[in-house]
Amino acid sequence: MTEQKYCVVLGASGGIGDAISRTLAAAGWSLFLHYNENAAHATLLKQELSMTYPQLSFKTVQADFSAQDGAELLVQQVRTISAVVVANGQSMMKLLTETSTEDMDALWKVHVQNPARFISLVSPQLRKFEQSYVVMIGSIWGNTGAAGEVMYSAVKGAQHAFVKAYAKEAAFSGIRVNAVAPGWIETRMNSDIPLDERQMVIDEIPLMSSGTPAHVAEAVNFLLSGKADYMTGEIMKVNGGWYI
Repeated sequence: MTEQKYCVVLGASGGIGDAISRTLAAAGWSLFLHYNENAAHATLLKQELSMTYPQLSFKTVQADFSAQDGAELLVQQVRTISAVVVANGQSMMKLLTETSTEDMDALWKVHVQNPARFISLVSPQLRKFEQSYVVMIGSIWGNTGAAGEVMYSAVKGAQHAFVKAYAKEAAFSGIRVNAVAPGWIETRMNSDIPLDERQMVIDEIPLMSSGTPAHVAEAVNFLLSGKADYMTGEIMKVNGGWYI
């Protein structure tokens, strides 16, 4: 029997994290399915994957990445992992003048501090493999910035900078570090935006459509497939040509 390969999907209970988990499971990955509050969704996802892929292993793991010790709590629940996908996060559509220091602190912890700390803590596990992988789900706003989402753009830009820097630092250990930067993706995060505003955005996208979580998941799958092993430090744009 082929030895199982394990990946941690941070934010597996979200729309993009769910799609990534399903795609990676189909590609033969055993998964640690991380969630914070949505235990029901994570449990259902685990049950569905376990039934579909009985030869693989799936486990739900919980940690609050808005808490100071979120990464430390999560690392105690995982083992023998050769890949980390950072798909957790929270949106924040506020003017900078309306954004509190508490808002800023929460964004930093969820998107940057705890994911970076978790990667640091599991790096001894990653280094045991000839090839291992870190993929962060960044954002188009980490590349170009968005009015009304200044601090969200800032932490996504920090994720992109982390990828570029850590890719250089980890390369000697065989760890490939990349990011996927989605544009407009149909998830719960965008579901509250009025139809007229959604159409205005779609009119700006050259491919004239929004993306799906599956589009992001396939990009992640490529980066973890072994077919992208000469890539590191890259920010892959999955945005329909919205930002080139």
